Amino acid sequence: MKILGIDTSNQTMTVALVENNSLIAEKTINIKRNHSIQLMPAIETLFKEVNWTPNELSRIVVAKGPGSYTGVRIGVTVAKTLAFSLNIDLVGISSLKVLAANGERLPGSYIVPLFDARRSNVFTGLYRYEEGVLVQVEEDTHLPIETVVDYLNDLQAPIQFIGEDRLLHSETIKKIGKDRLIQLPLDRHLPRASTLVMLGMNEEPDDRHLFEPEYIKLAEAEQKWMEAHPNRQQGGGWIEKY
Repeated sequence: MKILGIDTSNQTMTVALVENNSLIAEKTINIKRNHSIQLMPAIETLFKEVNWTPNELSRIVVAKGPGSYTGVRIGVTVAKTLAFSLNIDLVGISSLKVLAANGERLPGSYIVPLFDARRSNVFTGLYRYEEGVLVQVEEDTHLPIETVVDYLNDLQAPIQFIGEDRLLHSETIKKIGKDRLIQLPLDRHLPRASTLVMLGMNEEPDDRHLFEPEYIKLAEAEQKWMEAHPNRQQGGGWIEKY
């Protein structure tokens, strides 16, 4: 089985070609660029380097969000277009889960992937490894970083924050205490398309017609509209338990 992985959900753009359980080629760029311009050339370059053609693909796995509204939309649009045109499987995986998979497999430790969402808010989730399998403990959500840290302090367990945007909230994160914060190598804080593919290679394919990104947070224009028409219910596991 030959699979293409695509993640443009945040600043990092990463694409990979995987055959069965082997990584064939991967390209990851972590600088601010226009993903809409860079993505297709990057995919085409990988195909040329390994002498593959798109018709050989069996599946496409894409990071479906949350993250940058524009970035998520670009990756999902390209993935859906290719899956439609090639008539192959399409699988969407949480962008936060892709990061969480980089965590250490430490018993009793929680993994907290994190993307900045501006105004002291973050996109985050709660995961841990159980017998070598990545398990989602809390749903991915959008919350103030203060609320996240208060919740994690109640857990009284070692915490692994993952993602470069953790540095933007380092002062708040310090409230957890050095003895409970597990520091990971720099390379663990970037998503990798090869990890994305491994998470999605055995998942049931999504309906290509109905598949949509998972933004979690509304786009700014939508948010302003909702604020002007305040009849929207809010909730979620993190908030309810907090």
